[in-house]
Amino acid sequence: MKDDPAKHIYNVVELLSSLQDEEYCYLTTTGRVTGKPHEIEIWFGVDSGSLYLLSGGGHQSDWVKNLFKNSSVSVRIAKHTFSGRARIVTDEQEDTKARYMLAEKYQEWEEGRMLSQWARTALPVAIDLDSPKNK
Repeated sequence: MKDDPAKHIYNVVELLSSLQDEEYCYLTTTGRVTGKPHEIEIWFGVDSGSLYLLSGGGHQSDWVKNLFKNSSVSVRIAKHTFSGRARIVTDEQEDTKARYMLAEKYQEWEEGRMLSQWARTALPVAIDLDSPKNK
């Protein structure tokens, strides 16, 4: 019997929702020069089946440079590890959503206040997740 794709998506969304209050995630990219795994600890936001990150170093961050060579990543949140594909956010609405989501979670941003310089200028990256590798 085949897995129902809709059920798979729901399970990822449900699991991510339960993990959204974790402080950090651990993003593993593949080194663009070495080909070896490169893990960083980073702040994150969750929306449906995607994770959002902000790169304060923009396109110059090593992990972002790695994504241009290979967009396949793994992400660990608490005891759960996911695989996925990273992409630079280019859609204006998605960009805005990511910035405000992370500013609210980590900088106590509230309606009517200006975003911090980091939240205004960092490069938004989305990771569209596949199923968790372990539960």
